Amino acid sequence: MASYMVLPDLEQNEAFLRATHQPESEPEYPVQRPNAKRVAIVTLSCMVVLSFMAIMFNGSPDELLSSGGSFRSDSPKTVSSRGKREGVSEKVHRGVGIGFDTVSYPWTNDMLLWQRTGYHFQPQRNWMNGPLYYKGYYHLFYQYNPDSAVWGNITWGHAVSTDLIHWKYLPITLVPDQWYDINGAWTGSATLLPDGNIIMLYTGDTDDFVQVQNLATPANLSDPLLLDWVKYSGNPVMTPPPGIGVKDFRDPTTAWVGTDGVWRLALGSKVGKTGITLLYKTVDFIKYELVTSLDKPLHAVPGTGMWECVDFYPVSTMSLNGLDTSVIGPGVKHVLKASLDDNKQDHYALGTYDIDSETWTPDNPEMDVGIGLRVDYGKYYASKTFYDQNTGRRILWGWVGETDTEDDDLLKGWASLQTIPRVVTYDTKTRANIIQWPVEEVKSLRKEYTQVDDVFLTPGSIINLGLTSAAQLDITAEFTVDLEALQSTVGDDNVINSCGGAAVQRALGPFGLLVLADESLSEMTPVYFYIAKASDGTVKNWFCTDQSRSSKANGVDKQIYGGPVPVLKDEKYSMRLLVDHSIVEAFGQGGRTCISSRVYPTKTINGKARVFVFNNATDSSVTASIKVWKLDSADIRPF
Repeated sequence: MASYMVLPDLEQNEAFLRATHQPESEPEYPVQRPNAKRVAIVTLSCMVVLSFMAIMFNGSPDELLSSGGSFRSDSPKTVSSRGKREGVSEKVHRGVGIGFDTVSYPWTNDMLLWQRTGYHFQPQRNWMNGPLYYKGYYHLFYQYNPDSAVWGNITWGHAVSTDLIHWKYLPITLVPDQWYDINGAWTGSATLLPDGNIIMLYTGDTDDFVQVQNLATPANLSDPLLLDWVKYSGNPVMTPPPGIGVKDFRDPTTAWVGTDGVWRLALGSKVGKTGITLLYKTVDFIKYELVTSLDKPLHAVPGTGMWECVDFYPVSTMSLNGLDTSVIGPGVKHVLKASLDDNKQDHYALGTYDIDSETWTPDNPEMDVGIGLRVDYGKYYASKTFYDQNTGRRILWGWVGETDTEDDDLLKGWASLQTIPRVVTYDTKTRANIIQWPVEEVKSLRKEYTQVDDVFLTPGSIINLGLTSAAQLDITAEFTVDLEALQSTVGDDNVINSCGGAAVQRALGPFGLLVLADESLSEMTPVYFYIAKASDGTVKNWFCTDQSRSSKANGVDKQIYGGPVPVLKDEKYSMRLLVDHSIVEAFGQGGRTCISSRVYPTKTINGKARVFVFNNATDSSVTASIKVWKLDSADIRPF
């Protein structure tokens, strides 16, 4: 049975919050360690309940950390980005967050070293952005700047893995060295043909800053590492058609083949402010025919702006198995996804693909691409799926950029990373969205295990779970809400469409977890549910991440991310979190709503990170059950 005491005044009891144990040390760099497992069932005998509002607002600015020296120079280098000038998204969206400031924080060496993740894929150094499975290896090709930790000189990096978790860096695959890609080898996709050949189509930026599509193929198909690639001598194979801007024609998809034996692929573009998907046909991947007109493309949505990194793939409505990109027919829906260049968000919709008319129609026009569902409601962009024929899964990769300053990236020497790969399936319960869930392979990193059952949280309470060195975690949590309170609460139409902040107390929330928090809660990243009830009794559920207190640093994004999440009758509120130093991936209700966040703590580094569970509702109690695994670091290094 849990024992705790209520502390009405946080400032007067700050000493009580301090841990009596010494924090475990964390390695400065990720290392591979034995995957020993240790189980500990926590009884909450030493946990404390506090006033959540006091914790959120009673803190005062602390003195800047000075230990470990500083990377900052008196005159930090300023880098001018080439992205917009050259007509392509640099996939950076800075300066829009709450409390965001362009002045860099005086980071110490320890802080910057701690930010590098332990089990997420990222380059050894510098800046990064079509996956493929071939001869026993998963291949990740990614946009990469070998010269600097900011956007520019975009080449194709290459890494391989046998399990999607442990990666080996390989030599650069594509270098911008021809007139048709001299200003950048940008996003592309791989297509594995039935005869075993591999086709790689990618966008090149020409010497005149025109976006064209180019073809490359492996030099040696017997090489499982696919180390060498040959660019087609007749490149480019596609150029912007009449009516399309020379800087609005990019990012070819994986190709699919129809019953007529003809291959098809899509590209992103725009006409005015209308985002569109163009459809091309080919029989040999050398000659292409635009089969959709600009006034009748594969699909278009007015007001959504430029579509880039388009993805188009089938999902089964009858099973959890992934489908090859060419599958069409009964029991299949097609997902159309676009990365919106105007706001740097990935949107998608479910619909029906008619191969005869070469059109795609959304199931719900009010939830069309760019105006409805998002792939991820946080810092997430340029996502791409591939069909894993080895395991029969549709796997999704997403790019997560930095939300500090470019000067900070130069100090660290690296920028951006990939999310943990996610399996994509159709939600057979709601029949209105996809499900995203981390690949099973991530469980191989689990080691120390903590379980907390039936924690009763009264309104306005918070409990320290007693974990130390909580910087690399896999957490699952379930919450049961007081049904009587839910039914009796009077609705408020003013908050039905608002995620709000974790410190904003309302009748039915927020409630959830605090991760990457220090003992005094001067820094924390809350991930939580909020139940919004309208005056007519209808309920809308929100899943959110609040970055507003994630760091003492200025110059970093502190937005509150969130989106609606379906919670069906008799379902508990559930979340899963993957915490890895400067990234938190959150999955609400089994992956119906996902949020990726980049955070830059100054107080929770080097063993000081903690985890709390909280209920900041005013009218409803919550019962929580939580499982936490500490995660080992992945083995990511040169081949």
